[in-house]
This record gives sequence, C-alpha cells and structure tokens, in this order.
Amino acid sequence: MVKLNLVGDREADELLAGDAFALLVGMLLDQQVPMETAFLGPKKIADRMGGIDVHRIAEADPDEFATLCSTTPAVHRFPGSMAKRIQALAAYIVEAYGGDTAGIWTEGDPDGREVLKRLKALPGYGDQKARIFLALLGKQIDVHPDGWREAAGSYGDEGSRRSIADVVDADSLAEVREFKRAAKAAAKKS
Repeated sequence: MVKLNLVGDREADELLAGDAFALLVGMLLDQQVPMETAFLGPKKIADRMGGIDVHRIAEADPDEFATLCSTTPAVHRFPGSMAKRIQALAAYIVEAYGGDTAGIWTEGDPDGREVLKRLKALPGYGDQKARIFLALLGKQIDVHPDGWREAAGSYGDEGSRRSIADVVDADSLAEVREFKRAAKAAAKKS
C-alpha cells in the first residue's frame, strides 16, 4: 500500500492513501486553509459517517450533510459551501464513473493530458488544482500515465517543493510553505 504523510496523522494519511475519493476530497478542500487541515477533512467526514462512501455522500440530504461538515471541528473554514462542493463532486463521480473515483485516471488507459482534462472537468477543480492533483498521483500514488509530468506542468517537476504533491514529511511541508510564501510575496511586488 502507498504510504502518505500529507496530514501528519497516521489514520488520516492511511485513509487518503487507501481511498481515491478521500484523496480527491482532500484536494478539493485545499483552499483558504492550511494544506494539512484540508487533507484532514476526509477523515472528519469518514469518522462522522462511518466511512467515506461516494454514493452515500452523493445521495445524502444536503442540509444534513452540511450540518455534518459544520460540526466542530468543521471540515473546512467554509463548511456549508464546501459541503455543497463535496456533494457535487460525489454526484459527478457517481454519474460519470459509476462511483469509481480511480476511473478518472484508469478508465480507457488515458494519458497524462486526458487525466488532466478529466480532473479539470470535476466540480470544484480548476486548472491549477487539477495539475497539482495529477502531480500528487504521479509523485506519491504511483499513477504514471504517459506524459503525466508534462501535463502537470511545473508541479510535476522532479525535486520541486511547490505543492501538496511534494509533501512527504515535516521538512518538505516547511519547504512547500516557504515556496508559497515567497511566491505570494513576489506576486504582491509585481
């Protein structure tokens, strides 16, 4: 089994490593909160639902699911809007892939460009998030469709410290944070 250290919590990281939908939800939540907080979200959902099942989430009552996501500690700093996004993502995966999240990168033996296209089609996934997730698949989940590094752009670069795709321990987390801080500072200057 693939071993991840995205959260720094053994159970949360094991869930992410073993459940493609949980990993996809973690990436969805990775905005406006620290990376490890975002990727802890799927475990919070799993703990409250007795697992993280794409079908159950897609079919859940929206108000009840929003309450589940809002329960302290909340799944995200914006739990209501993220609950809607998580359910939209689950519904899309059920509709497009029969609930098989890994089908995004396995169905029809797609190349890196096709996987990127499929990721960008997901609710809540734009170009950058899709490229980061593709890099995460390639660098840490052993999913290597032809041309994945090129499709992931600079996030696929060997040895980079740009995103969650590069976090393997506390040191690499600190390096990614420093990269993001420097990039933000540079953007403010321009």
